[in-house]
Amino acid sequence: MTDDATDHGPRDGARIDLGEDYELRYWTQNFGCTGTELRNAMMAVGPMVDNVRAYLKNQKA
Repeated sequence: MTDDATDHGPRDGARIDLGEDYELRYWTQNFGCTGTELRNAMMAVGPMVDNVRAYLKNQKA
C-alpha cells in the first residue's frame, strides 16, 4: 500500500505494524481486542497476523 493518509487499511496484510495509529485501529477492530491485548499478543508471538490471531483466539478460549 501507499503512504496515502486516506487509506486506513494495513500496509502489509500478513504483518502488523503499529507505527501508524490507523493500523492500530484497524487491527484492534479486526481482532475485536484492545490495543493493550494486541501489543501483548505481538510481544508473545511477533508481528505476523496469523500468529497474533491464533494467540488472541487462545486467550479468549
